Amino acid sequence: MTCESPALTIVLNHAAAESYARLITERFPQVRAIVAPDPGRLEQHIGEADALLAFRFPVELFDQAKKLRWFQCTGAGVDSILPVRDKASHITVTNARGIHGDVIADYVMAGVTMLHWDFRRLLREQAERKWNPRYVSPLADKTLGVVGLGSIGATIARRAKSAGMTVVGSKRDISAPVEGVDKLFASNALQDLLPLCDFVVLAVPGTGETVRLIGAAEIGCMRRDAFLINIARGNVIAEAELIKALKTGTIAGAMLDVFEREPLPQDSPLWDMPNVIATPHVAGSPANYTERVFSSILAENIERFLKGQALKNVVNLQRGY
Repeated sequence: MTCESPALTIVLNHAAAESYARLITERFPQVRAIVAPDPGRLEQHIGEADALLAFRFPVELFDQAKKLRWFQCTGAGVDSILPVRDKASHITVTNARGIHGDVIADYVMAGVTMLHWDFRRLLREQAERKWNPRYVSPLADKTLGVVGLGSIGATIARRAKSAGMTVVGSKRDISAPVEGVDKLFASNALQDLLPLCDFVVLAVPGTGETVRLIGAAEIGCMRRDAFLINIARGNVIAEAELIKALKTGTIAGAMLDVFEREPLPQDSPLWDMPNVIATPHVAGSPANYTERVFSSILAENIERFLKGQALKNVVNLQRGY
């Protein structure tokens, strides 16, 4: 790099900061990429940043980020910046929307199959050398509901439809049809959607409106033989109410990739419940994640930023997604 001022200084606050820096400097030698994966280096360099790449926005350093004009989130959800959104109107926020849909749909359909066939029981019986044949209806006879039909939810809906399932879903704007969805419901009509479903998949963004979206009343609207799958945010579900419902048989079971507290506390009953599959927030983690973010979103956004053009995947901070 020459002694001239860089065209863009981007601070990389990420576990894969070194990899992002290598990809950026190879493609954009005029861009200064600062590796700051830990809180100390981030605090040291945040004041130099024109742009910040991170999974979470460091709200505690907001007042020190005097030059910041662009925040590239490496995930789909940008709820980490929402506490300062009223002060961040000068910052363009972009996310990694579009790279998670296929792998999350893989996870959901695997979960639907495992729950439907009760694979936890099958594996226990295998370990105990028990031979207990049974009949199972095809998934094509079942209805899957998707709560939140954004990029990820719409991909899940298409995948479920390709399996022959009836698909219903909810979203804020129901004026236009969604591919693969047989019936649309408004986001405030969960009491009408939930009773129809054999499987309910939560795919809403993390906003103030979706905190504890699913509580005792909503779980009570579900059928006793229905399953709940959460790949959204842990706080979308009132976890204590869900645990109670799973213990009493209000619903048949759940597959959970996100939790109110992460990592899931060792004393959580969810670890040992026979009708629960708990996974460590892995549903949206495709292989080669860094390269996917760079090639699909970050490289194009750096080019656009340098040219003064509108960025890709801009988030509406007032909506939260």
